[in-house]
Amino acid sequence: MQELGTILGVWAHPDDDIYLSSGLMAVAAQAGNRVVDVTATRGEGGSMDEERWPSERMAEVRTIEMRRSLDVLGVEEHRFLEGPIDVDMQTPLDAAGAPQVLEVMREVQPDTVLTFGPDGMTGHEGHKSVSSWVDAAFAEAAKPGARLYHATATPEWAETWLPRLEPFNIFLPGTPHVVPRDALGIDFPLPEDVLDLKWQAIQAHESQVEGLVEVFGDHMREWMAVEYFRLAAEKGA
Repeated sequence: MQELGTILGVWAHPDDDIYLSSGLMAVAAQAGNRVVDVTATRGEGGSMDEERWPSERMAEVRTIEMRRSLDVLGVEEHRFLEGPIDVDMQTPLDAAGAPQVLEVMREVQPDTVLTFGPDGMTGHEGHKSVSSWVDAAFAEAAKPGARLYHATATPEWAETWLPRLEPFNIFLPGTPHVVPRDALGIDFPLPEDVLDLKWQAIQAHESQVEGLVEVFGDHMREWMAVEYFRLAAEKGA
């Protein structure tokens, strides 16, 4: 992990980072790397059960879940952006987040930046908003030598898991964007102890994963066992 240096992850909702990058974050934190995790919204639009988790309480619920999951991973630096509100999968986020991402990029000066690609991984408009903010901030303010990575999947992963996940409407048609394994920038199979941490961290997001855990149980570990990123940009001198 030392070659990744200081890591900045920028995501749309609590739990995006856990699904896509929690193994990398945990191992980097264990190695002494600085890890800064940024979440654009508090997942206000993410109620799966209005009786148990009313929409008016989702921001509070998901903030608590976020903190618990990062505690599991040993990630100490986390920030929520101010302004963007999660509405639904079809609504872009308030552009107030863009200058805040630029400010964080300038402040942290990361060596490695992790975020969504233009497809938003799942097609979620909020994910796409974050991707565009991070790409612009990276182009303007990243330091020489910094690398920007977009979360992706392999064709093999998509073939195995998309049919099983279809009933949950996680991925909109045409997503995720897939990249052959030999073209990936980061291909990180999680060691078993790190996968244990990721499994604990994702279960901390009870309001979001309860149904998935009921259906898949421990098999969710297989879905999350490798983290894939493609190199999107590298900042020249």
